[in-house]
Amino acid sequence: MELHCEGEPCPKPVLRCKEVLAAHAPQTLTVYVDNDAAKDNVSRFLTSQGMQVAAPERVENGWRITATAQGDAAQAHASAATADCACAAPKHVVFLTTDRIGQGSDELGAKLMFNFLSTLPEMGQSLWRIILVNGGVRLATSASPTLDILRRLEQSGVEILVCGTCLEFFGLMQAKEVGQTTNMLDVVTSLQVADKVISLG
Repeated sequence: MELHCEGEPCPKPVLRCKEVLAAHAPQTLTVYVDNDAAKDNVSRFLTSQGMQVAAPERVENGWRITATAQGDAAQAHASAATADCACAAPKHVVFLTTDRIGQGSDELGAKLMFNFLSTLPEMGQSLWRIILVNGGVRLATSASPTLDILRRLEQSGVEILVCGTCLEFFGLMQAKEVGQTTNMLDVVTSLQVADKVISLG
């Protein structure tokens, strides 16, 4: 099957892939997208569904992504969903929409954000994901003073999701150094299943 998602904003390409897999369970699915955020998000989503995703290929209007079902992809997806929603430990999400805390002084706000992220390890195993959207995506880029902090958090097992649409908007897609490029479906799902959400912005 082929799915043409050129010109479609986040998270529509991922949602369309989800609908096709649920309705048809194709052995092979080829998806066409026209931006880096959609390329990363669709590839990661199809992989999460138990499909083998080949390296995206450059085409005239963007990218071609080809995914092939491996064994019982539906069963693999069900197992992954069960594991993801397991209640063995509380799941806390930190939702950041800015690279600074508060208003009044940008310099002070940046220092406060640095201190906030530096203190997050105190949450221990309950810290599950950090979601960066809007101006918050700057925290994951090469110019960010908090980059090393986020890298250490990711290495410790914390998942960092960085909004692909936001990276594209600010022209920062190539500057991202940490975390997974994500889409609004991932964001909404994360907030839905989290035991607690800490939001700044």
